[in-house]
Amino acid sequence: MPAHIPIVKKRTKKFARHQSHEFKCVKSAWRKPKGIDNRVRRRFKGQLAMPSIGYGSNKKTKFMMPSGHKAFLVQNPADVDLLLMHNKTFAAEIGHGVSSRKRVEIIARAKALGVKVTNPKGRVTTEA
Repeated sequence: MPAHIPIVKKRTKKFARHQSHEFKCVKSAWRKPKGIDNRVRRRFKGQLAMPSIGYGSNKKTKFMMPSGHKAFLVQNPADVDLLLMHNKTFAAEIGHGVSSRKRVEIIARAKALGVKVTNPKGRVTTEA
């Protein structure tokens, strides 16, 4: 479904955990600061931004790829049949562990049904 509403990401950078750049043992995955004197929690100027509901995406464009489709994970050719009536809204995404033989079948089935595949070139070799 080509979006009439433009896809707007309010923030594309990840929210980094406070002091994760200073200590190797503090990973960058977000954790809310809980300290009584913490300047990030107290929202001082010049500090890291904390995630909040205001950064959320528009409901109509949430999970949407730039093509205007939403990804649907496909593991076998039968899963592609589920997208027959929804080929304007969803695009098939072939799963990571799917063999090359099954991938060829999935791509052929998707082409017959007019379903877009987001990763058609993965693990499919052509002899030249």
